[in-house]
Amino acid sequence: MYITRRFREGTIGRSSVILFYMLACMLLTFLEGTAMTIMKTILLPVEANSTFESSFSVASLLAKRFEGRVDGVALKPGVITFVTADPVVVLVSQPDFTDAEAEKSARILFDRHSAEQPRPPNATYKWYDRGPIDDNGLSSLSRVYDITVVGRPGLKQSEPRMSTLEVVLFESGRPILMAPPSPPKTMGTNILIHWNASNETARAINDAMPLLQQAEQVTMVTVEGAIVPGPKAADMLDYLSSHNIRGIESKVKPAPRSSTGEAILVEARRLGADLLIKGAYTQSRLRQMIFGGATQHILQAADIPVLLSH
Repeated sequence: MYITRRFREGTIGRSSVILFYMLACMLLTFLEGTAMTIMKTILLPVEANSTFESSFSVASLLAKRFEGRVDGVALKPGVITFVTADPVVVLVSQPDFTDAEAEKSARILFDRHSAEQPRPPNATYKWYDRGPIDDNGLSSLSRVYDITVVGRPGLKQSEPRMSTLEVVLFESGRPILMAPPSPPKTMGTNILIHWNASNETARAINDAMPLLQQAEQVTMVTVEGAIVPGPKAADMLDYLSSHNIRGIESKVKPAPRSSTGEAILVEARRLGADLLIKGAYTQSRLRQMIFGGATQHILQAADIPVLLSH
């Protein structure tokens, strides 16, 4: 090294060498810290649905991992979704109670869960105190957060709305983290990536880099007959290895009469994965609604957290 050689030649003193290495260590610490800022701010829409406990748990697990902050925001209730044409969605509000009541009940729910967290926490919890927002407002607000946590949608009134997830996914420019119906015990220690060579998947992997860098196990699964023209899984694994992420490839074939989405979730269960990374809607959303698709099945059936990007 240049500095070491100069020191041996006697052209610079010991104090200069020590100062150089101190500055180098400070720079490395700074760079390591900035690499993790992508997961520092987490937005959590709050409403009394069947998966909120799990959504709060997922947001907390993420915040604790990166010493981040969870911001709760009240979500306006009662929205019916009409899909007219890809990608147009018409939302008709059907409020069951006033905005003030929605704000109050959501705040109570968020504060109660926050108070149950261990003290002192390595995560913080904050209330976004500007009144309840609708799905479009949530997608707009999500643009100034690293990630938004939503519950797995369903058709029952007690379940999260599909419109909430999709509007944030398509309009925020940020990834989402979908919580399963039941709170997970761990998240991000054993990660499964679905690789289909699409730009959506490449973006999802990039969004998930902080989690991938801390994972104990990373597996990249490809499903026979469900890949678009592009780089092989081995190419992406080589890219990840350049970032000190060691992963292995798994190739699966769907069982007779089963879908790509089913094959992915079966492999996730076989491996004991606690997080799935997936590019969302490589095929059009309307086509998947009519004919089915991997994203559609995972949105309906995933029992582990799923990081999605589009």
